[in-house]
Amino acid sequence: MSITRRDFLRLSGVTAAGAFFGGVSFLSGCKSAPDKLQGTRESTTICPYCGVGCGLIVSARNGKVVNIEGDPDHPINQGSLCSKGSALFQISDNPRRLSKVQYRKPYGTDWEEISWDQAVKMIARKVKDTRDATFIEKEGDVTVNRCAGIASLGGAALDNEECYTLSKFARMLGITYLEHQARI
Repeated sequence: MSITRRDFLRLSGVTAAGAFFGGVSFLSGCKSAPDKLQGTRESTTICPYCGVGCGLIVSARNGKVVNIEGDPDHPINQGSLCSKGSALFQISDNPRRLSKVQYRKPYGTDWEEISWDQAVKMIARKVKDTRDATFIEKEGDVTVNRCAGIASLGGAALDNEECYTLSKFARMLGITYLEHQARI
């Protein structure tokens, strides 16, 4: 099929007019839906999943997260996210997410709600009992002061200060089994 000069000019003119009117409608603010991020407060954070440390922009309104996207100014991911990072919104906004502490008694079959105060006291008691039962003060003639019954596992969701505090706390208890998810 041959195109004449006149057909070429006509097609070029229609294309240019369409691009012009499309650009004018875009620049004039013709939108089909209101901006969902209007009135939100944006803050930057780091993705909690793996050890890469991709940057995120979290938009919140009235204390509730309404959007999470990759940070284009972040040097690691430059705005892109993996599948886990893209689904990060579900951590904050998921109707199936538990919002209260659930406890199942030993040999029980049903879960019951307990308060945070009660849960923290139960955890502290179990840590203390385990430390007391597995604490090794001396090994031969050498003082070792270590707890062989507890291990600590850090994760990528923790920043440097949290990792430092966790490791200091673990060492204070005598824990020698310190690991991080990036090394496993």
